[in-house]
Amino acid sequence: MYKIGNSKGVRIPKSLLEQVGLTNEVEMIAQSGQLIIRPSYSPREGWEAQFIAMAQAGDDKLLDAEPLTLTEWEANEWEW
Repeated sequence: MYKIGNSKGVRIPKSLLEQVGLTNEVEMIAQSGQLIIRPSYSPREGWEAQFIAMAQAGDDKLLDAEPLTLTEWEANEWEW
């Protein structure tokens, strides 16, 4: 470990970084006496490509695109 101010630094070999898929952004978690370093990700990562693929396949249509048919109770008694 290398002293960096009040912290410590660790050098990780490039081959190991590539093996586990670590790039610039990482998450570090302390758990059960271990330090876990893993790639960080965006919760919506890859969504844009999936939306494009859905549109190309025609799978991006609303499931209930047809107007809803109201029940008699909804049409006459429910206050909208």
